[in-house]
Amino acid sequence: MPKIRLRDIEMYYEETGQGTPLLLIHGLGSSARDWEKQVPYFSKGYRVITFDVRGHGQTDKPKGPYSVKLFAEDTAEFMKTIGVESAHVVGISMGGMIAFQLAVTAPERIKSLVIANTGSELIVRSFRDFLQVMQRKLIVRVLGMRKMGEVLSKRLFPDPGFEDIQKIFVERWAENDPRAYRDSMQGLLGWSVTEQLSSIECPTLILSADHDYTSVEVKESIVAKMPNAKLVVIPNSRHAVPVERPEEFNRIVGEFLAKN
Repeated sequence: MPKIRLRDIEMYYEETGQGTPLLLIHGLGSSARDWEKQVPYFSKGYRVITFDVRGHGQTDKPKGPYSVKLFAEDTAEFMKTIGVESAHVVGISMGGMIAFQLAVTAPERIKSLVIANTGSELIVRSFRDFLQVMQRKLIVRVLGMRKMGEVLSKRLFPDPGFEDIQKIFVERWAENDPRAYRDSMQGLLGWSVTEQLSSIECPTLILSADHDYTSVEVKESIVAKMPNAKLVVIPNSRHAVPVERPEEFNRIVGEFLAKN
């Protein structure tokens, strides 16, 4: 599939289907291929576009610093370059941050917004927050990406029956470039659009797993600040909900998109 030149990088992307553009933005340490359970479903009615964020997958990985604002600028430039004036935008985790930032800095690019398992900021406010960040940095630097993948796979897919998904997750995670991953993670810290939430007027679905890293209460507070947002919680699910519960994720997102 094609790559496209955007300023200082070549970005890898894929397109499937026809119709209104639907842009899917992956999370930290992930790539476009992790939307594999969404693309066949949504491409029946939409022009589904996936891409690898700077520092990820098959997109170039220049040395940082990276930032959510930079990722959003890349996304807006990417959309412009491939001729997409606006799209329904779905983002998971880091992808949700990028989508939020895009809604603030380039609102004309967004028809509707789906934010899955993401808060409106990533600010270290407590010693517990600090320890979580340092633990992840230390594992990556000392033990490597595969070990980080093993740790995360057990947190994300702990239930019996997910052994095959765990194995795939670990193998894909191990392919990450450690330096680019660290630059990307560092680029998320300190980010916030909390003060700008009231300015996001497009229809917005905040989608949450009930066992996500970010609590349902935090997401309720986000919805309360937005003029045209609603919250849907998927019970008995965790952070990687598009992979863990694809049928339910697709149904909920599909129903939202059909109304907008």
